[in-house]
Amino acid sequence: MNIATVPSLPFYQETGRECDLFETAYDNGLPLLLKGPTGCGKTRFVEHMTAKLGKPLYTVACHDDLSAADLIGRYLLKGGETVWVDGPLTRAVRDGGICYLDEVVEARKDVTVVLHPLTDSRRALMIDRTGEELVAPKDFMLVASYNPGYQNVLKRLKPSTRQRFLSISFDFPDAETEISVVAQESRLEVGRVAPLVRLAGHIRKLSGMHLEEGVSTRLLIYAASLMAGGMGVDRALEAAIIEPLSDEPDVQQSLRDLVATIYG
Repeated sequence: MNIATVPSLPFYQETGRECDLFETAYDNGLPLLLKGPTGCGKTRFVEHMTAKLGKPLYTVACHDDLSAADLIGRYLLKGGETVWVDGPLTRAVRDGGICYLDEVVEARKDVTVVLHPLTDSRRALMIDRTGEELVAPKDFMLVASYNPGYQNVLKRLKPSTRQRFLSISFDFPDAETEISVVAQESRLEVGRVAPLVRLAGHIRKLSGMHLEEGVSTRLLIYAASLMAGGMGVDRALEAAIIEPLSDEPDVQQSLRDLVATIYG
């Protein structure tokens, strides 16, 4: 769980009117749900908007064992005394800030029960252990994200939860925008970034047949950063794209063959 004030404005390339929607949601106290594949810019978007608004950001990476108590807080022993320690969600509500639940569907089901009163007209957080009911200030905003492509029967965001949020769908940007983003983030020359993005386009067409998901913009930035630092193309692509995408030797070899067709 990361709680931080973002000091400067992280780079983010807008692809629609998502920045306007975020600001309007914030101004009106409305929760926001970001949907899209891994590594397409959801987290960077939240960081960008939080810095733009000048608010503290409370980021929670959700996982199978994340419980409501992890978000709200718990009693802990400190110096021989039992004291209450707020979780990141409670701190965001008390102090005013943006709480970002990354991959919210990965959390345990009791988490959504806690979120429901915060995502309707009550804007309230119930803390059963202390008997408190906190009403969120105007500065508080709840943002969550998930990847619909990874949903299954056991891990699915229920309609009763989805319909409490405004939603934005994210996807990988068009080639021209992605080249600009990767070049900006990695400092690699645009001419050397273009083949990387072309490679990504081919790999994404394989997604669903040989790969669980296509290569992310994040991985392209990693590869470009290695190349900008002087690493050869083959080594950079092996470390940043081929190995992260699959453990299957046959799939890895197919990716290497695809690299050879792009880079010769």
